[in-house]
Amino acid sequence: MSGDSALDIAAKRLERAVFLLEQRLAERLKAAGAEAGGLFDADRANLATQLDEARARERELADAGAEASAALGRAILEIRQALNGAQEH
Repeated sequence: MSGDSALDIAAKRLERAVFLLEQRLAERLKAAGAEAGGLFDADRANLATQLDEARARERELADAGAEASAALGRAILEIRQALNGAQEH
């Protein structure tokens, strides 16, 4: 077991996808140059929007992961307390 939860793995995959998107955007900027004109600007704006959406989703996943981790920690504590209480009786 590597210690990574499914959420951690998903967040890493999302980070990788965002990184690849940024690379592709940079490649398109370099390749297109001034020739693409308005079409390039529209494509760039679309990619920028997609990147912003991916980053927002990444933040949502990170927040959800933190909430899940906190809930799991509380549940573990409650179970330990219940087990300790049962052993005392």
